[in-house]
Amino acid sequence: MSTLMLASQIGGRPVVTLSGEAVAQVKDIVFEGRAGRVSGFTLSGRGMFSGPKRQALPWAAVAALGPHAVMVRDEGAFEARSEVVGRGEAAGGDVLGSQVLTDAGTDLGKVTDVVIEVSATAATVVGYQVASTEALGRQERTVCIPLPEAVAVSGEALVIPVSATGFVADDLPGFTGMVQAFRARLKEG
Repeated sequence: MSTLMLASQIGGRPVVTLSGEAVAQVKDIVFEGRAGRVSGFTLSGRGMFSGPKRQALPWAAVAALGPHAVMVRDEGAFEARSEVVGRGEAAGGDVLGSQVLTDAGTDLGKVTDVVIEVSATAATVVGYQVASTEALGRQERTVCIPLPEAVAVSGEALVIPVSATGFVADDLPGFTGMVQAFRARLKEG
């Protein structure tokens, strides 16, 4: 079973060992841009005055990512920050604020968040939350737009197929079915 989460909801979550000890908190999510998946997390210490940690958490060492915490077996799961960040081959860098265009050139809005599908084995980017334009018929509303498995990202704009506009949802619960339907349609051709 998988669940959808917004990337912004993951930042700040505690990292807890299976023995119950809170050992860090998530600072940033590291994405493998070309693969469209989470490769790990940069970390900060716990508490108001703690700064970034020199260690990071690779996705392979995550035992579970739940609604309240990221679970790891123990602190031995951490790696050097440079190694985890180095795996995240960014495809254009941070997408927040990027313009979303269809392959027909229609402006759909700006990216406000990343939608991640979390399963027992992976965390994959399946869509973006977008502050929409009138082109979607939902001007000044935030909507979720599904992504194909391969997407063009330049750092300024994100290009998606025009067919994705038929699978827009107003919230994450409604978006789950839209992602599945969109991917099925793409496979049909």
